[in-house]
Amino acid sequence: MPEDDPVNRRRRPELSIIAAASILLVGVVAFAAAVHQVIQKDRAFSVGEITIARGERLDFDNEDEFIHQIYIASPDMTFDSAEQPPGQIVSVQFTRTGTFPVRCHIHPKMALTVHVQ
Repeated sequence: MPEDDPVNRRRRPELSIIAAASILLVGVVAFAAAVHQVIQKDRAFSVGEITIARGERLDFDNEDEFIHQIYIASPDMTFDSAEQPPGQIVSVQFTRTGTFPVRCHIHPKMALTVHVQ
């Protein structure tokens, strides 16, 4: 199409907007924190140890028939959830690097170690 074609001139701003939106979307997706799922079933976590990146989140999904209560007590991070009935998810975002022990107040033998890099 020739440069002075009116249709061509009208499409340039549309293409610029589409290109800018695409670049923005790619940037947002690249910086989005991952979410990892940990199942609580049979009075246990589905994993005993997990390594995640700083800023990522763990979703604790209570698929047990019992109430649970997630807590983390370390010098770099503390977290204490309310009672978590069956079917409920508790989300915890890890914003600092380190190693964090996760326990259940109600079932103290439930143990998970989270390594955040």
